[in-house]
Amino acid sequence: MRTLIVLRHAKAAQVPGLADRERPLTDRGERDAKRAGDEIRAAGFDPDVVLCSPALRTRRTAEIAFPETEISYEREIYEAYPEELLELVRRSDPGLGTVVLCGHNPGVHELALGLAGGDYGFRPGAFAVIGVESVWADLWPGEGRLVSHWDPKEH
Repeated sequence: MRTLIVLRHAKAAQVPGLADRERPLTDRGERDAKRAGDEIRAAGFDPDVVLCSPALRTRRTAEIAFPETEISYEREIYEAYPEELLELVRRSDPGLGTVVLCGHNPGVHELALGLAGGDYGFRPGAFAVIGVESVWADLWPGEGRLVSHWDPKEH
């Protein structure tokens, strides 16, 4: 069994005049990113790689949540549709057991719902843990199983 963890970047600041890609995390966002990583490790998941959007808020979320995990910055995650995110996951090394995808809404939420269903929101800092039976290359919508969902505002 493989595990895909779909993580939305933590709370980012709205800074007038600053490009969207350069928006930093707020203080709460920094705390929530650490909590998300702590929750994932406490649940027994040890990611092999983090596929991450190059936007500042996603980079910082991944760096805080997974300080000892390889992070691969993938420019196509920024503004991606769920189909594009799924294609990126499909290209993952078949030997990887746990992959994190750290990106933006609505793409990450729609990816999680498409793979495993469920009825939950996806606020900043939230993540879904999805169990996957197939190899990454054969992953299709509806083939995942929602293992858990975590939202920083609910915990």
